[in-house]
Amino acid sequence: MRGRGLGDRLLHVYTWLIIVWLSSPIAVMILFGFNDKKSKSNTTWQGFTLKWYGQLFDISDLTVALRNSLVIALVSTLITVVIGTMLGLAIGRYRFRGQGVTNFLVFAAISTPELVMGASLLSLFVSGNVPRDANTIIVSHVLFSLSFVVVTVRARVIVLDPALEEAAKDLGATSWGTFRQVTLPSILPGVLAGAMLSFALSIDDYVVTSFVNGSTVTFPLWIVGSVKTGIPPQVNVMGTLIFGIGVLIAIATSVTARRRA
Repeated sequence: MRGRGLGDRLLHVYTWLIIVWLSSPIAVMILFGFNDKKSKSNTTWQGFTLKWYGQLFDISDLTVALRNSLVIALVSTLITVVIGTMLGLAIGRYRFRGQGVTNFLVFAAISTPELVMGASLLSLFVSGNVPRDANTIIVSHVLFSLSFVVVTVRARVIVLDPALEEAAKDLGATSWGTFRQVTLPSILPGVLAGAMLSFALSIDDYVVTSFVNGSTVTFPLWIVGSVKTGIPPQVNVMGTLIFGIGVLIAIATSVTARRRA
């Protein structure tokens, strides 16, 4: 019993060390959003200030880049969720010819390195004479985030009790009514999880976007481009706000799921 108690305590300590290690970059980002810097460099602590929150949109290029990232992430997430939910339902519920190949392609897209995907998409757009802009970024983000939505929705569909849908149809519900009132609410946690994951993958993507962006600059591209001249504190503030909103959404989703359960 003593050995087991010591092992449990060591496991708890190890777990908290991992959490602290993973959270430390985020903590530094939040901290340096309050740094009262006096030079271009924002790498040394020079005092506490809140002025950067009031000057959040003073850098026009950075504001445009953030807006581009948010619009691209929202549009690509909407498209990905619609297509990914339908594909996840099909793979999780039905048996059809070529299902094995479909499953392989879904997981292959997840395991494909971003460098390979970005280069292949660039070749596709160049060979097809497609102008590279925000639209090609959206298409690219849909392609590499679609598999994550499919996997999360499929996992939810597999554990869905088909008797609930059969009961709804026996009571006179149409196919659309059954989907809207029974199927969709049952798989909604998986859909929301896939949407959050898709949005996160899109808004912070750099590698694939750098291949297909053309003249469109997104938030990650702007940050990388400003490294040589010094990253302004507004970047830390914007990152903090994005992180905070993500945490709030995750908490709200978790609370809603518990209440439904």
